[in-house]
Amino acid sequence: MRSLDIASTGMLAQQRNVEVISNNLANMNTTAFQRRRTEFHDLIYQDLRQVGSTSSDSGNVVPTGVQLGLGVKLAAVYRIHEQGNLTATDNSFDMAVQGKGFFPIQLPTGETGYTRDGTFQLNQNGQIVTHDGYLLDPGLTVPQAAIDVTINASGQVLASIEGQVALQNVGQIQLATFQNEPGLQAIGDNLLLETPASGSPILGNPAAVGFGSILQGFLETSNVNAVEEISHLISAQRAYEMNSKVIQTSDEMMGTLTALR
Repeated sequence: MRSLDIASTGMLAQQRNVEVISNNLANMNTTAFQRRRTEFHDLIYQDLRQVGSTSSDSGNVVPTGVQLGLGVKLAAVYRIHEQGNLTATDNSFDMAVQGKGFFPIQLPTGETGYTRDGTFQLNQNGQIVTHDGYLLDPGLTVPQAAIDVTINASGQVLASIEGQVALQNVGQIQLATFQNEPGLQAIGDNLLLETPASGSPILGNPAAVGFGSILQGFLETSNVNAVEEISHLISAQRAYEMNSKVIQTSDEMMGTLTALR
């Protein structure tokens, strides 16, 4: 009774699908969150009659054969790198990337993390850091005497110093892009790590060719569409119910066989 095993793989696949959808919905308000999608592959097939084999000594070829599928498996959960909406904030150090690119972040482990979450603040030394205190890479220090900070579209950080007419350039923000952005590894806290699948980071200034521009005082919202996710959730629920019905039917068929006298 292969249908029991086949339907069980279908139920497990839809359970994983619902878990991915629930994670999307849970992160609807997470800054710069990129929604995930599940991809499924069919399992191997059992050949009861090999396609292309001969059916007689005269060389007649079997046109289709008999193949029985053994179910479904989860192949991948991938991120959809689609620009979220931009919302204005009152923080001078909030930054949104309009277009391609990630902010490089110095992690305590010595690794470099990458994020599109531009929620930055100043630490006790005047350095631009994340909400966890991780430094923006390359490090930038705003002078204590600065009364205002302007970050232009190309990533230049310009400080207005009291008593000075000209703005002081205190550093240059850089962005990183990757050949295969879905290949980055998510580690939580809105951070991603480079992997062999993503390729090495390509660093450049914002607004350069191939890089997005910086918008000061804005944040990128999550790209999760609640209506779309609920639609996917209903579809996954119905698929789960149908697979459970297959198991119930298979059990009733086996019960009929055992009841034979």
